Amino acid sequence: MNKQAIFHITDIPYTYAIDENTLAVRLKAAKGDLKNCDIYYKDRYDWVNPFNINSMDLKKSDSLFDYYETSLQIDENRYRYYFKLEDREGNICYYNERGLHEELIKPYEQNCFQFPYLNTADIHKVPAWAKEGIVYQIFPDRFCNGDKNNDPEGTLPWGEEVSTTTMFGGDLQGIIDKLDYLQELGINIAYLTPIFLSTTNHKYNTCDYYQVDPSFGDVKKAKELVEKCHAMGIRVIFDAVFNHSGSDFFAFKDVIENGEKSKYKDWFFIKSYPVDTEKINYITFSNNVDTMPKLNTHNPEVKEYLLKVAEYWIKEVGIDGWRLDVCDEVDHAFWREFRKVVKAANPEALIIGEIMHESTSWMRGDQMDGFMNYPLRELLLDFFARGRITGQKFQEELAYVSSLYTDEVNSCLFNLIGSHDTARFLTDSKEDINKLKLAAAFQYTYIGLPYIYYGDEIGMVGENDPFCRRCMIWDESKQNVELLSFFKKLNALRKTEKVLVYGDYKDLSSNKNMLIYKRTLGNEEILVILNNGSEFSELSLESTEGKYVDLLNDKEISISNTIKVNGNDMKILKKI
Repeated sequence: MNKQAIFHITDIPYTYAIDENTLAVRLKAAKGDLKNCDIYYKDRYDWVNPFNINSMDLKKSDSLFDYYETSLQIDENRYRYYFKLEDREGNICYYNERGLHEELIKPYEQNCFQFPYLNTADIHKVPAWAKEGIVYQIFPDRFCNGDKNNDPEGTLPWGEEVSTTTMFGGDLQGIIDKLDYLQELGINIAYLTPIFLSTTNHKYNTCDYYQVDPSFGDVKKAKELVEKCHAMGIRVIFDAVFNHSGSDFFAFKDVIENGEKSKYKDWFFIKSYPVDTEKINYITFSNNVDTMPKLNTHNPEVKEYLLKVAEYWIKEVGIDGWRLDVCDEVDHAFWREFRKVVKAANPEALIIGEIMHESTSWMRGDQMDGFMNYPLRELLLDFFARGRITGQKFQEELAYVSSLYTDEVNSCLFNLIGSHDTARFLTDSKEDINKLKLAAAFQYTYIGLPYIYYGDEIGMVGENDPFCRRCMIWDESKQNVELLSFFKKLNALRKTEKVLVYGDYKDLSSNKNMLIYKRTLGNEEILVILNNGSEFSELSLESTEGKYVDLLNDKEISISNTIKVNGNDMKILKKI
């Protein structure tokens, strides 16, 4: 037995509350090492009765480890437990909080792992509506110009080539004008990059957190947008930039003017006085971006100001949540307070962090509900677009990444393939529409929220900023209408087939060019086969015999351990 690989702690994601009466338990072991993994458990104050026994299920495997999971229930919600492990050679050991033992020391109860009490306040609950969400990201200046009367000076004609400074007049009215399009597409969450007063087209250097930029509209127009979205069953998420402000933010302007005498000097991280926006003697977002001075969220006044902003837009305009820019550079204490304020204003509000890397410390249930799943995007690029990894490697890395989080967090991740901060997926895949379709099919059949960056559904291309931010193409003769129909089909499937939202995920036999997996929920089962290779494949699959309907074309097929898939093609099969 590979004892060095065995790991468990009484903390997230190895032990956590699923609900008021259920405890999730996870154990990690060397890949392929264990034959059986059993957990012995009972009430932590029960010194008389024998332990209950659950056999733990092998849920996922990466290149090095297997992950075993089960759920426990005890009447009084207080747990004492240990593990009995058997390897494939019949060797047995026991695992408790004193470590691994060939024999247990009596009384067994003394050295067990303990989860003292399952407290309701510790349960991480993401909004139920979010799990069934399909996200559409809108960059307002580039989506649609609905009101030319509010165009900023120097607005270019729609569709001309972009630069980092160009404006095209997209606004909130333009989004309102295209709500029928969004409804027909089938999305149900609209995420808008910042709309607050700012000098740039991207608006990530906020001047006034309480004012909609006049080139986009006003608070009244924002309310109208939210109300009309809600009437169509579309939730609205705004983008908040609380890591930094704009250099024209009132507090920073005061520091520039009054230096050390400014009552706002501790709102920022000033290295020396006077403040110099050319020498940049203050901490900024990224590398010396003079227009984005970093905010000191540890300062009580800054914290109070920003928390009131967060509350205002939920209460005043009725938005359904926040996407938080550069949230990994803001202190955890601030985000804990932020969650309390936002959830008090609307318990069903969604909180999503922009975190482009491993994010466990923000996903404990006291800060974010989920995050933008950039690690998954990299996997999708490496397999589908770049061809750098095999299907087997893809599944192994996917298992590792998903094992870092609870099931609740994984169900609420924004599974994007591109955004305003990245090259478009179609560009990264050398404009191979089939690669985009395969990646999108995975998005829609995997755990978490599928996510469309505006224009991907019609085949838009673009390198990194600013070219990934080109104007939305509304001329249907220039859209890829077949691709658009494909996205509509995926959206419809995601809404009707709940197994794709709530079902378990299991890799079956992914290989060099193939991803082969299934989703199961009760008696429902959907088999997904994605062929990323250019050649026809005939697969032998065990335990897949039966009749299926191909959800992409509504045709019935029968499988007798083999199935045929064309190159660069897919099958999404529901067992009947």
